[in-house]
Amino acid sequence: MRIAISGASGRMGRMLIEAVLEHPELELTVALDHPGSQQLGTDPAAFLGKNSGIVITSDLSALQNSDCLIDFTRPEGTLNHLKACAQYKTKAVIGTTGFDAAGLAAIEDAAKQTAVVFAPNMSIGVNATLRLLELAAQLLNTGYDVEVYEAHHKHKVDAPSGTALKMGEVIAETWGKNLDDIADWARHGHTGAREDGRIGFSVVRGGDIIGDHTVMFCGTGERIEITHKSSSRTTYAQGSVKAALFLQNKESGLFNMQDVIKG
Repeated sequence: MRIAISGASGRMGRMLIEAVLEHPELELTVALDHPGSQQLGTDPAAFLGKNSGIVITSDLSALQNSDCLIDFTRPEGTLNHLKACAQYKTKAVIGTTGFDAAGLAAIEDAAKQTAVVFAPNMSIGVNATLRLLELAAQLLNTGYDVEVYEAHHKHKVDAPSGTALKMGEVIAETWGKNLDDIADWARHGHTGAREDGRIGFSVVRGGDIIGDHTVMFCGTGERIEITHKSSSRTTYAQGSVKAALFLQNKESGLFNMQDVIKG
């Protein structure tokens, strides 16, 4: 399967490149970066001491030479890439977060033209955690206050993280609610007593934290915590590779990592 990687000179891009080069069923055919990148024209595998046979480019027409794009960039960049994917029928795996309503609608539209896996977190462990949260929300639907805590590195620009939002959405949907209707995004000053049935969010940004997420179900006399901690971005890369292979026989449609896990 021919793979394109966007953000090829970034840390996540390089992890994806390494994962693709090591996989026996995948071939790296396109490496994209933004037009102002100093890495344009260089070999995307040079950091590994390897020769990939291609160079980093900003020309999106190169996507016609790939079966699938794996994209972990910024919303505006991803949506631009996705337009080209729809044009060339190139499948897409999107791990970018921070989309607004218009961006989410654009992803849905693109999925009518080509196959897309879109998930806030590509880690298999995180997606297993989401399944556990669904079960916990079913069992602990009364008498427990829910708090979602997340921590990431200081360079992350969106908050709460896409993964934290997804965790809240899973719980809210299990309760038959809309997350926006029951979320407490911030607390400051005299907030009063907590209301039942709300989901609170706490955000930390600092240092080089890759990604920590904990959901607390706080009851009277006990507290249940479900936690996932990332010690390496390798899990995101491996999950993305699995997602790309999942799309191999898909012509169009919008899928998530739960679909990938189920096969």
